[in-house]
Amino acid sequence: MLNDLIKAVAKKANISEPIAQIAVNTVLNSLKDKLPPSASTALNALVGSGSTGSAKSNNPLGDLGNIAGTLGGLLGKK
Repeated sequence: MLNDLIKAVAKKANISEPIAQIAVNTVLNSLKDKLPPSASTALNALVGSGSTGSAKSNNPLGDLGNIAGTLGGLLGKK
């Protein structure tokens, strides 16, 4: 997923992939620093290293749904 995000940023911003990688990593690191540990862990699980070898969850939205659920729990949603 990380590689897809980098490619999308590069295309959308009309910049090279190495520059997009710096931008994406900067944003992700900033988010991780500001998120609670459980949300940061969920973000790491979502973007990872771009590999597709991880097990699928039973959430119909996949990792995005898991992160949304984690964030909802952190914000008081039950």
